[in-house]
Amino acid sequence: MRSLPLRQNFKNMSHYIAPSILAADFTNLEQDIKMINGSEADYLHVDVMDGVFVPAISFGQNIVKQMHAKSSKPLDVHLMIVDPDRYIKDFADAGAEIITVHYEACNHLHRTLQLIKSLGCKAGVAINPHTAPELLECILEDLDLICVMSVNPGFGGQKFIYNTIQKLQYLSSKIRDRNLKTLLEVDGGVGLQNAEKILQAGANMLVAGSAVFKSESPQDTISQLKGIGNHTLHA
Repeated sequence: MRSLPLRQNFKNMSHYIAPSILAADFTNLEQDIKMINGSEADYLHVDVMDGVFVPAISFGQNIVKQMHAKSSKPLDVHLMIVDPDRYIKDFADAGAEIITVHYEACNHLHRTLQLIKSLGCKAGVAINPHTAPELLECILEDLDLICVMSVNPGFGGQKFIYNTIQKLQYLSSKIRDRNLKTLLEVDGGVGLQNAEKILQAGANMLVAGSAVFKSESPQDTISQLKGIGNHTLHA
């Protein structure tokens, strides 16, 4: 398993960029992964969708395994699926380095997080736009990553929901107050037009799909996103 840029050199990096492969050209995934490999991206974000928790269906374990074989970036795997416990080991075996489950999909969230960690992966929790960030307070110490959905999950290309900013400010303050190393990720509608505002609100990991893959020069867009501001992660 590749080493994560998650805790090591924590204070020396400003923020992380995770292009979402969901927005790539599905007929030419290998070429798009090679493009990401040669970019300043820190992770490859992989949305796994089951057609039940969200309307769309995307990638299964076998495709994720092939992505892992081709990618030089760690895989940030986001499970938008019901009953994720059934598949966590499969995605860990496929090469996921971070596995994020949805708060809304887990009946026994603490148990799920411990399962992820027992398999050698970093554990994340995603919350949908309607979910209050206060609901994560009891498990903050168990999280390596919080993914704040800034669109309703299931489709790329949606507009950013701006009450996400208040959620980020709240979660950022809690992470800082408890002196945690938890990454605060934003997924949905992220681009050059709002990235700085998102980072100022406390995020330190940006998932960008359409903004990267639909741009004229995806590598330049990644570089611009990476270079925004002079933000530091929570100490």
